[in-house]
Amino acid sequence: MYFKLNLYYCFLLVLVFAIFLTACQSEEKSLVFQGEEFPFELEHIVDGVQIPFAIAFISEQKMLATNRFSNEIFLIDVKARTKTLLKGIPKSYAAGDGGALDILPHPDFQQNQWLYFSHSIGDSIRSTMVIDRAKLHADSLIQIERIFTVFPFYKGSSHYGNRMAIQDNYLFVSMGDRYDLMDSAQTLSNHLGKILRIHDDGRIPMDNPFMDSLDTAPEIWSYGHRNPQGLTIHPETGEIWSHEHGPKGGDEINRIHPKHNYGWPIICHGIDYDDTPIGAGITHKEGMQQPFYYYVPSIAPSGMQFYWGNRYKNWKGNLFLGAMAKTHLNRLVIENNQVVHEERLLQDFGKRIRSITQGPDGFLYIGVDGGGIYRLKPI
Repeated sequence: MYFKLNLYYCFLLVLVFAIFLTACQSEEKSLVFQGEEFPFELEHIVDGVQIPFAIAFISEQKMLATNRFSNEIFLIDVKARTKTLLKGIPKSYAAGDGGALDILPHPDFQQNQWLYFSHSIGDSIRSTMVIDRAKLHADSLIQIERIFTVFPFYKGSSHYGNRMAIQDNYLFVSMGDRYDLMDSAQTLSNHLGKILRIHDDGRIPMDNPFMDSLDTAPEIWSYGHRNPQGLTIHPETGEIWSHEHGPKGGDEINRIHPKHNYGWPIICHGIDYDDTPIGAGITHKEGMQQPFYYYVPSIAPSGMQFYWGNRYKNWKGNLFLGAMAKTHLNRLVIENNQVVHEERLLQDFGKRIRSITQGPDGFLYIGVDGGGIYRLKPI
């Protein structure tokens, strides 16, 4: 009897080990993907960043990641594959689309240690988006300064945007229309539904396009945007690019030019969530910019990165967007100022891709909802 029991437990142990080994092999297999140009694998860096709204490198080996709902910023060692929760993080209002949003190091970060952190503040009665500037000291944020506050505060918790990009010491910021206030995107007395431009210390540039207009927010660079969750700078031309969520269809990629009107909510390539037209139901109007590219149905884009390295065959110069509704990495091939090809990578991965960046090592890194940060490595 004793011998039979031992055999039984040994059998159970072997069975459990076999199941574990199969699961590990299945997980490993699931992280290998075939692209149009080459196969690649996703190398796992860290877990535990549940909604990695933004990831950004500050050195060859270290990156920062925001965790939107938990009001957290992590310092991640890519080589050691460890993460450290930063101290001194300003308090955010984490509800709806809000919380800890974008994180952006100054181009001269190695010398000045300045970081830019955008996040929502307030409560269920009234909230808005702000930008704080701080310095990184060991594992803490210090010398925190609030350099910009979006006007007006509003009761809802949707459509904060929000992404940042920096060029020639100008900080560009994307801000959403706050959803229920969609007409605000066409109203120049507020910051909602706009791309904004300030100095890296928060001052208003005197050459902003609406600086001399009465009853106009002087920080406005462009307007008529819905909910821009992608903002980047073309590495060769220096042009500002953005993408924004449409309603039901009509996600857009736009090349941003000062004083231009991008149409929301007067023109749109999508429809409302109840299948009714947006506004007059038109897609074109004189004086309003057409998107560079748009998606019907929507992919719910988040994060945006031009790839300019040499790690991937035929990817140099391509534009990459995370996709949340369609759970993939969107690759666009651009030639002669138009999209000539689109590839949807990682569709079998089944994860909402929230953020993307190019590392100093030339590889692409992505953050996915549910906690994972990964590196794309060709095989």
